[in-house]
Amino acid sequence: MNELAVYAVSCENSRGRELDEELPSGRSEFQRDRDRIIHSAAFRRLEYKTQVFVNHEGDLFRTRLTHSLEVAQIGRSIARNLGLNEDLVEAITLAHDLGHTPFGHAGQDALNECMREYGGFEHNLQSLRVVDVLEERYAAFDGLNLCYETREGILKHVSRKNAQKLGAVGERFLQRRRPSLEAQLANFADEIAYNNHDVDDGLRSGLITLGQLEGVAIFSHHLEQVKEKHPALPERRMVYETLRGMINTLVTDLIQQSTCNIKEAKVDSLATVHMAPPLIGFSQQIKKQQQELKKFLLDNLYRHFRVVRMSSKAHHTIEKLFTAFSSETKLLPTQYQKKFDQEGHQAIADYIAGMTDRYAIKEYQRLFAIVEN
Repeated sequence: MNELAVYAVSCENSRGRELDEELPSGRSEFQRDRDRIIHSAAFRRLEYKTQVFVNHEGDLFRTRLTHSLEVAQIGRSIARNLGLNEDLVEAITLAHDLGHTPFGHAGQDALNECMREYGGFEHNLQSLRVVDVLEERYAAFDGLNLCYETREGILKHVSRKNAQKLGAVGERFLQRRRPSLEAQLANFADEIAYNNHDVDDGLRSGLITLGQLEGVAIFSHHLEQVKEKHPALPERRMVYETLRGMINTLVTDLIQQSTCNIKEAKVDSLATVHMAPPLIGFSQQIKKQQQELKKFLLDNLYRHFRVVRMSSKAHHTIEKLFTAFSSETKLLPTQYQKKFDQEGHQAIADYIAGMTDRYAIKEYQRLFAIVEN
């Protein structure tokens, strides 16, 4: 790990764990957090949870797992250049999607609607719930007993009502304080990764075209550079080179602008980070280009009729599962029947949110098909 800046999170200034444990041997506290996340059941399930395309639609599209790995790689590179804690950034980025439902955002929206009478559903809050409560791997505690700073970074945003129930980790939302720079960085690494790999997956699927993307400033700029340097390059490799250039530009800009922000704010400790305005961010020019790219993806990929059709099916599947389990809890696996007696509909939300895409589809068939496919 690189030498840490005075405003970085370290094992020395960490607020520690809910339950004290012996110090790890041969690794830092945040390396231990990362390792616990990687070995969790929820992390393994990310392999079969989708970003935009449902798992069975193709083997080459991103999943929540490959996305998390890409975010972690980008995050570590930025952290190294800013003198921040790479291991903490890696832990946050690998855990940030653990609470996501099957079927991407369509599944999340559907489960939130189903849970509206029971407090709603927030995937960031569910990710925290996974590492705090739902993982059952250790004799001494439920969850993974992660460090405060890792848990703070996982909880990217949460409603004020839910923040009031979370104790120390919810305080910053009530007091309007900033999280660590590592947590702020993880959010931007997430944005860089998903915007660029959604472009790649969108092109691969045929739902968006190179011609359409030539109207997007950040893409067209880098595409022209590639064409000028490699005029005979096949289209697929040209796309890869273009995306590589875009990611490099975004990472470089984020490092430069964030360095300026930190310097101008005269940040000299972790405590001053919490009181300062957001310090990790893009320059205004790159921010504008990123927003243009996000709008393009919203209009042309996420709202494409084929994606909308699959999202509608996903919404229907989640809604029907929730309704069936709510109407007759004996349809739930035995351990979730017991949880329902204690926690009510949160137990159903835990069960559905933990499903992979293909498991949710199979469970739907088990409940509603006379003969399974």
